[in-house]
Amino acid sequence: MKKIGWKEKVSFPEFDLKDIPAKIDTGARTSVLHCKSITILKKYRKPYVKFVLLDPAMPQFNGKEYTLPFHKEKRVRNSFGQEENRIVIQTEVELFNKRYPIEISLRDRSNMEFPMLLGRSFIRRNFIVDVSRSNQSARYKIRKLKQKKERENSHPIKK
Repeated sequence: MKKIGWKEKVSFPEFDLKDIPAKIDTGARTSVLHCKSITILKKYRKPYVKFVLLDPAMPQFNGKEYTLPFHKEKRVRNSFGQEENRIVIQTEVELFNKRYPIEISLRDRSNMEFPMLLGRSFIRRNFIVDVSRSNQSARYKIRKLKQKKERENSHPIKK
């Protein structure tokens, strides 16, 4: 199992979003991602969820509206101890250059420091948390890129 820190940068290949700041929250069961304009709609008699991820103030914001199959609605206790219903989608998150399936609840987190929380249902199967560290996935990517460049430079192309 890989070690992650108390915060990481995650990517969502399906949404073409990279390096989204995420707080690792072992106290939260469900992972959550900041979004706006959450709407449930029917397409070909099946439920879908339409939403816009992040805010214009964030550098990763792309303004795109996404539509994904509705996965489920879940009753969640928020950080203030109040229960609320949240829409949950299934997608993939990328850490350490590897994609992992994840269930994410959608919620407006504009007043929160981190647009993403990775909850324990995702963490428990995949990672060990080292709270004395941060951004281990980003450091891993940088190391791998350096190693690749070193290999390329040590084997010059012959003409």
